[in-house]
Amino acid sequence: MIIAVCIVFGAGILAYVFAPGVVFERSTDKSRLTFLEERKQVVYENLRDLNFDYKAGKYPPEDYESLRASLEAEAAEILAEMAALGETAEAT
Repeated sequence: MIIAVCIVFGAGILAYVFAPGVVFERSTDKSRLTFLEERKQVVYENLRDLNFDYKAGKYPPEDYESLRASLEAEAAEILAEMAALGETAEAT
């Protein structure tokens, strides 16, 4: 009896794990503007973390300047693309 229960339980687990086509979460399609807004928040957070780490003495000034410049450039690109998308949306 216990062996039969174990076999049924094991078969159920295998079916649950390996069942094709089972989707547990439905992914939502994000608009480009939503994606850029999320990316902007990540870059800003990275800039805050970088500034904190620099003040804590984890980065030499040369590394801090180069990292900050690259993050600021990325933020500028994101903001420019967001502005272009905003102008496109207003024109339509």
